[in-house]
Amino acid sequence: MNDRHDRRTSPAAARNRGFIEQVLAAEVVNLLAPGGHVLEIASGSGEHVVGFAAAFPELVWQPTDPDEESLRSIRAWAALAEDAAGSSGRANLRAALRLDVREWPWPVLRADAIVCINMIHIAPWEACLGLMRGAGELLRPGAPLYLYGPMKVDGRCTTESNEAFDASLRARDPSWGIRDIEDVAAAGRARGLELSRVLAMPANNFSLVLRRSG
Repeated sequence: MNDRHDRRTSPAAARNRGFIEQVLAAEVVNLLAPGGHVLEIASGSGEHVVGFAAAFPELVWQPTDPDEESLRSIRAWAALAEDAAGSSGRANLRAALRLDVREWPWPVLRADAIVCINMIHIAPWEACLGLMRGAGELLRPGAPLYLYGPMKVDGRCTTESNEAFDASLRARDPSWGIRDIEDVAAAGRARGLELSRVLAMPANNFSLVLRRSG
């Protein structure tokens, strides 16, 4: 099958990747030694993780997703990046793995940091709980879990557009919806993860950084 037909695209990924990379550089990458392993949960199309591997070549990036169509897209984007890199290759980008956060154990043995972008609002709450369990098990003390996406603050969406988005998500699936930051923080604390940073991002999104407690 032609890889070009497998590559999915997300306009949002192109718009937000640069902003996310700035936060990753400040809150995640600076804590990791060269060769550190970053596990991306719910890599989706794969555009983010391929870009991150290029932006931070000193780290090893492991993409994952539970969906076979997404896994094919990740592989296709990775193959395109490898072709573009030529003889230098893209040695710091691992082959995509199937991983459903709700299924334990996860098929990975190491993670020095975990990145999860735009997942917890388009998945059941059990997916957020599974993410916290896995992060609590895999991460060492001080290691970060980075989350990005729309969030509620004190139980309310921060904009009318996010209120409409939340309603549309719940109409599609009652188990979906924009999560409250405090609920996410509480789920993390239950697994030994403390919320250390909340950053407002463009397009009414947030970056959350949780760190594994000692």
